[in-house]
Amino acid sequence: MCLCQLNKLQELDLSFNFFQGILPSCLNNFTSLRFLDLSDNLFSGNVSSPLLPNLKSLEYIDLGYNNLEGSFSLSSFANHSKLQAVILGSETNNFEVETEYPVGWVPLFQLNALDLSNCKLTGDLPGFLRYQFKLRRVDLSHNNLTGSFPNWLLENNTILLESLLLTNNSLKGQLLPLKPNIRIRTLDASHNQLDGELQESVGHMIPNIMILNLSKNSFQGILPSSIAEMSFLWLLDLSNNNFSGEVPKQLLARTYLFILRVSNNKFHGEVFSSDFNLTNLEYLYLDNNQFTGTLSNVILRIPELQVLDVSNNYMSGEIPSFIGNMTNLSELMLGSNSFNGKLPPEISQLQKLEFLDVSQNALSGPLPSLENFRALRHLHLGRNIFTGLIPRDFLNSSSALLALDMRDNRLFGNVPNPISRLSELRILLLRGNFLSGFIPNHLCHLTQISLMDLSNNSFSGPIPKCFGFIQFGEIKKDQNVFGPSLYLGYRRDFYDIYAGHMVKFWGYWTMVQEEKDEVEFVTKNRRDSYGGEILNFMSGLDLSCNHLTGEVPNELGMLSSIHALNLSHNQLKGPIPKSFSNLSQIESLDLSYNKLSGEIPPELVELNFLAVFSVAHNNLSGRVPDMKAQFGTFDEINYEDNPFLCGPLLKRKCNTSIEPSYSPPESSRESEAKWYDIDHVVFFASFITSYIMILLGFATILYINPCWRQRWLYFIEECIYSCYYFVLDTRSKLLAYLYN
Repeated sequence: MCLCQLNKLQELDLSFNFFQGILPSCLNNFTSLRFLDLSDNLFSGNVSSPLLPNLKSLEYIDLGYNNLEGSFSLSSFANHSKLQAVILGSETNNFEVETEYPVGWVPLFQLNALDLSNCKLTGDLPGFLRYQFKLRRVDLSHNNLTGSFPNWLLENNTILLESLLLTNNSLKGQLLPLKPNIRIRTLDASHNQLDGELQESVGHMIPNIMILNLSKNSFQGILPSSIAEMSFLWLLDLSNNNFSGEVPKQLLARTYLFILRVSNNKFHGEVFSSDFNLTNLEYLYLDNNQFTGTLSNVILRIPELQVLDVSNNYMSGEIPSFIGNMTNLSELMLGSNSFNGKLPPEISQLQKLEFLDVSQNALSGPLPSLENFRALRHLHLGRNIFTGLIPRDFLNSSSALLALDMRDNRLFGNVPNPISRLSELRILLLRGNFLSGFIPNHLCHLTQISLMDLSNNSFSGPIPKCFGFIQFGEIKKDQNVFGPSLYLGYRRDFYDIYAGHMVKFWGYWTMVQEEKDEVEFVTKNRRDSYGGEILNFMSGLDLSCNHLTGEVPNELGMLSSIHALNLSHNQLKGPIPKSFSNLSQIESLDLSYNKLSGEIPPELVELNFLAVFSVAHNNLSGRVPDMKAQFGTFDEINYEDNPFLCGPLLKRKCNTSIEPSYSPPESSRESEAKWYDIDHVVFFASFITSYIMILLGFATILYINPCWRQRWLYFIEECIYSCYYFVLDTRSKLLAYLYN
């Protein structure tokens, strides 16, 4: 039987399927329909306003999370007096809901649930909401709503309103004093432009709140101590504001909190004091504040803690060995503090750990074995004072490690073989250590690598030819391994918004974002930090500032997806490979400060994305590439200290004329030898400079060796006397000749 023939249908639920196409026009014939749920499908096209006006019995309609387009006027439901729930929220931002036409329309319905998230709402909150007094859940997030925080909405629905979501709008002004509301459970006003201070009695006004998210606003001032009176609070997110002062000790003693995020504020003081008693906490974010103190043993009171982030603060002391007892930790971020001492070997007991960041501290001593870390995906040890060899059992070769950052330490020796067995590794940063020996060929086994930085070490020998087969950056463009991952909070609040033969609940998932990788890499002559999704698209190889010798391998020209290649400040010789013209995605190519010779391949002008190019301080010769495409943006400094290069850019004329065939052979050979014109200014300047340097060197030798200095003075004195007597004798003979 065709669906359109079911004229007496009262409830229709086709949600969470793969239906596609436009909505069937026969829906308008279902005059007895009370419940319609077509959400989470692939329906597309416009929702015409005449499609639903006959459904006067409708109580629940959900068209959310499809691929609908165009505009829909909510006033089409103005006479649907039985309507209780309207859910039109989407993710595509292609569907617009018109709420203000006709101006001043007053609905006959009283809703208990409204979801217009991501529906292109603009201006003030929809006017028809001022006539709604039975709302239980409202979601107007991800629009462009302006004006002040809608206290009136809470006041009009004081008896029933339990959830209000206004995240990612443009609401401004202060969070005006709230009136007591014992029903509200979820309030999310994050990512707006709200400012001012929170009222001192905020905890008494909404005492039963469970989820309070005021992040990404401009709130300031001290956090009211009354916030600790929210006895059911299990998620508090105040991150990315301008709060200051200390976190109230009463709040740190609450046992119900499950997620606490106060990142990116100006809080100070000691958090892990004797008052700390958040025993049910699983996610704790204190990063980017001014907290002090140490990691005291009070953190053992939170045995279920999964995420601990205290990075970018002023914390000090040693990382305690009892950190190994917190076996549920999956993310531990202690970077950018003043922790000192050794990295305790007990940390390897955290077998669930996926993200470890202890970078930018004052940790010292040898690296411990981290072989027990089987789940580890991100390891940041850079900018410390770690010394010694990299242990052969440093990491578990079966781990799924994505990023390994050990830059700017004092490690020495060779790169151990086990690192090459990290088959999932995308980022390897070993810059700024004392590593030596040949660059091992086994690094070529890192076939998925996208960023490799071995610069500022003491590597010697040739560049491995097999680097050309790694395919930097080519494998993973469709993979989002460094994008934001979201953990689902274990708790959500459900509200029954329809009770018929089909009971519908509406919940609010709490999303906890996974920590992002952030690494430093030099490209385009700048050392910048890159984090999050951008790392999916970054690719580069930096071997600069070592003692590498030999020729640049032609195989490097096979790195067609690489964005940055830096071989500068080495002792490389030979020509620049013509195969470099195949580096089609290259943006930064630095070959300066080597001993390269020969011509610059003219084919390089085909590199359309090349923004930074340097071959300065080499022994290159011939004409510089034509000033077209990207090479038209480079100037003389990119080629400096190559005295045999010529071309208009260098103001050094190239002699490309060919002598006639009847010229004498000697002239031909002379013309061939003189393939460029001598710059007389440069010639005399270099001659005078050389002359002065010789004199200074000679004077230095005489100053250092007194014996030679005395013999030189005797020699000068003898020369003076010889000259004197020669002149005197010549003068006497000349006078005698004249008088005779």
